[in-house]
Amino acid sequence: MNISIAIVEDNHDIRLALEQIIGMAEGYSVAGSYISGEDALLKIPSIKPEIVLIDINLGGINGIEVVKILKKTMTDVLFMMCTIYEEDEKIFEALSAGASGYILKKTAPDKLLTAIKELQDGGSPMSSQIARKVVTHFQSTSNKTTINDSLNLLSNREKEILEMLSRGLTYKEIAEKVFISPQTVRKHVYHIYEKLHVSNRIEAVNAFYGR
Repeated sequence: MNISIAIVEDNHDIRLALEQIIGMAEGYSVAGSYISGEDALLKIPSIKPEIVLIDINLGGINGIEVVKILKKTMTDVLFMMCTIYEEDEKIFEALSAGASGYILKKTAPDKLLTAIKELQDGGSPMSSQIARKVVTHFQSTSNKTTINDSLNLLSNREKEILEMLSRGLTYKEIAEKVFISPQTVRKHVYHIYEKLHVSNRIEAVNAFYGR
């Protein structure tokens, strides 16, 4: 079954390019494509895509506000922000609003599709720098001695991988440290999410710090 994706992008050329990349790729489909946040708020609830690829700096109502509003009623939809530059504060604000990852607009088509698949599989595509910023936020706003009871369900290897996820390491970096393949890391992460009843890295790190 194809992964259904809605696109929200106010730049015509970029929106068209995203439509072509996703529409021509096997296993992916464009559920809708919108030029503004206002249009997205009006139409996305009726098409119910699995993933929304949204520009962080839309004119009018911006991408962060769109995510914040839609996430209240569309909790199962995954949002990935698109941005030209790694604007730390805006990206972090978007993740706090409910986005599960972000990607740079200059990303190569194959890596864009990989990031979408990673998001669908429970991952949170983002740079280590942003992941560490998220972790720092959780550390500073949570009681580190409080541990979610669900953590007791994790195996030692899963706890090890979760700890590395909490430090912002990528699947590839984790694989190199514990001498397994990135695909095996992905499987472990899937089981971690399942046991903790979370859907992405941010929620897993949240549980890790007992927030």
